[in-house]
Amino acid sequence: MSASTDQRTAALGVEFASPMPGLSPHTAFTLEQIDGAEGLHALRATDADVRLFLLDPASGDYGYEPTIPAEVRGQIGAEEDSDVRVFVVANPSADGVYINLRAPILIHAATGRAVQAILEDQRYPIRALLGS
Repeated sequence: MSASTDQRTAALGVEFASPMPGLSPHTAFTLEQIDGAEGLHALRATDADVRLFLLDPASGDYGYEPTIPAEVRGQIGAEEDSDVRVFVVANPSADGVYINLRAPILIHAATGRAVQAILEDQRYPIRALLGS
């Protein structure tokens, strides 16, 4: 197993710079890949029964390549885009799984420091049906 594989499959401690909207006061989470679901992860609060599903868009051909502003990278101590792992929130529903491409979760790959960014780019929808 390579170092990059270890990083992608091992649980990662995640600490948000500030609480995500709707999840206050929680800032400490663990991120774990879900077995058998390529690119799908569970983000769980360490101090409560709070969970979100996150999709790593690099796991498939989603064409998702948002520009990460330097000031957003700075919030998590990342100097380069390559220091950042990008995830999108995945919401299962009766008619499929929707992902939020406008507000990615950005995690510093080395430290686990995280922030949810709100992108200005209008081509990325807030609610996109996965696989359509």
